[in-house]
Amino acid sequence: MKNNLLIFLACLALTSCTKELKFEQKKYEKKTQNDTKNGAQITIDIPVMITKSVASDSINKAVFAAAKEIVYVGEKPYAADNYSTLINSFIESYTSFKKENSYKIGWIAEITGKIIYTSDAILNIELNHYSFTGGAHGYAGRRSLIFDAETGKTIANKSLFIDEKAFKKMAETKFKNKYKIAIDAPINSTDFMFENEEFQLPQTYYFTKNGFLLYYNVYEIASYAQGNFEVLIPYTEMKPYLKIK
Repeated sequence: MKNNLLIFLACLALTSCTKELKFEQKKYEKKTQNDTKNGAQITIDIPVMITKSVASDSINKAVFAAAKEIVYVGEKPYAADNYSTLINSFIESYTSFKKENSYKIGWIAEITGKIIYTSDAILNIELNHYSFTGGAHGYAGRRSLIFDAETGKTIANKSLFIDEKAFKKMAETKFKNKYKIAIDAPINSTDFMFENEEFQLPQTYYFTKNGFLLYYNVYEIASYAQGNFEVLIPYTEMKPYLKIK
């Protein structure tokens, strides 16, 4: 009886801690000086968990790691360990590149993070980003980070599903219905560009209040001009497929 009471109290404490997790929106920005016409500028506006816990440390590190992957110019991400050094690295890259190449086009990097969805089981954070460092146009995209709300560990896409193969089949039907592709027609019959002429699940998922969202970023399955694509599936239809209830 005593052991049962201790387990109950521990679970109650954990639940309370999870519900008390707090975020603070923090903004980091910098631009080159005395270079108003072109120059470089970077802005990172990100939710940072301020509650001290193992979960918060894990979540904050994962969000920062994702930001590092998004903001870099070169062969590999910057060796930055915080947001201040990250934005400095971007500006330094521009200054160095301009000096070596007489570069006359401005650079831009923007990341806006926000909490999309929370529950007792998960926390879903979105990173909406845009960058331009030369070329015909910039690149805009979205990244979804899904966490276990109690442990703070990242939940990989493949870990979301009970049977990914079965879900893929259902998702293809939903996709074809939305974008008016005959069920028995090839997936690329209406100018999509799925690899190997086969429907693929997206790299990005969201939990929303209205359902489970499949989000295809620009270039993922179509040309730049066609933009992004998304399919929303109600949770009632996701019950046989999602591990997370």
